[in-house]
Amino acid sequence: MPTPETSGILAEQLLRLTRRLHRAQKRHMEPLGITPAQSRLLRTLAHCDGPPRMADLAQRLEVVPRAVTTLVDALEAHGSVRRAPDPDNRRVVRVELTDAGRATLRALRDARRTAAEDILAPLSDRQREVLGELLDTLAGTPDHGRC
Repeated sequence: MPTPETSGILAEQLLRLTRRLHRAQKRHMEPLGITPAQSRLLRTLAHCDGPPRMADLAQRLEVVPRAVTTLVDALEAHGSVRRAPDPDNRRVVRVELTDAGRATLRALRDARRTAAEDILAPLSDRQREVLGELLDTLAGTPDHGRC
């Protein structure tokens, strides 16, 4: 049976690894002019069935609506998203990916893959497979709910 000390050590190792992965991703994303928070919003948009409302994005990202407004402003200036009026309610604003946003998402995926490869380089294929299985067990079923 695992001891509290072992669990504490594992938690610290996971935190260190998470921070290392975030730093690596940030370094690889920097040339794209996208922050990690903006990247998360773009990925969220890509998983929506259609252009979500700003409030839907805030709920999905678990942030206050003002934070989404700031992210959308920056991504709109970047050319990655655009605001669109809701066809059924002109007071509602929806957010949609642009072609440039889809291209940015592809570049972000490549940057994230490269960052992960930097971190995973010391592991063999079998070790990566085992790590993937362990992480799946710990993470549970991914939340791929629609906006």
